Amino acid sequence: MPDVTFTQLPGRRVVVRRFRPQDVAEFVAYRSDAEVARYQSWDAPYPPEQGERFVAGMMTAHPDTPGEWFQFAVELRATRQLIGDCAATTRADDPGQCEIGFTIAPRYQGCGYATEAARLLVGYLFARGKHRITACCDARNAASAAVLERLAMRREGHLRQSTWAKGEWTDDLLYALLRDEWQAGREYLPGSPGGASGGVIRMPLSQALGYKPFHMCLCRLGMPLMAGCGLCDVQLFALMRPRG
Repeated sequence: MPDVTFTQLPGRRVVVRRFRPQDVAEFVAYRSDAEVARYQSWDAPYPPEQGERFVAGMMTAHPDTPGEWFQFAVELRATRQLIGDCAATTRADDPGQCEIGFTIAPRYQGCGYATEAARLLVGYLFARGKHRITACCDARNAASAAVLERLAMRREGHLRQSTWAKGEWTDDLLYALLRDEWQAGREYLPGSPGGASGGVIRMPLSQALGYKPFHMCLCRLGMPLMAGCGLCDVQLFALMRPRG
């Protein structure tokens, strides 16, 4: 059912929240970037009046409304600057399943913000009882595919020339994650309280092997970043141990 009480999801560096009227200018600006629009459903430049209608609509809508997309604003926690958005839609025929998406303004890409925002969104959806979360991206969109794989989403399919978009047939990559997999990925053996450095992720060996390799960023578990991690986007670390 719709989450009428939703306000925000605070993270370490970003906050996922509702859109506000003052977001329109920045929202239109990054949607008008040709590289941002390349693998999206809209064309650049993005009309300001369309941005105004979109933001106004999101201000009266609610997340987790079956059959409807809800767009969440993503802002930097330190400056409150809007840097992008993420979205989710709950299936009308099966409210236990939903699909997600995300967009980050070009000057904020490569910093791990998309990963952090998407992680907050996935955690929120599973906390609301979702069984399965899916995502789809253009096969040429390596950056988006990388974000999904950092969330430990499983690539379940590569659909050849399955979508007609902007004058050409395009391939789609299909990803999915189950709530049990998400919860298993968040477990780790005692190292120090609260997920401090030294904890070891626990998961069934079969699950670990299924990810070829299974990469789990330490940030996801609330652990301190290790030198060279590059804020989740440059180098990922994997600590794995079978449950036995």
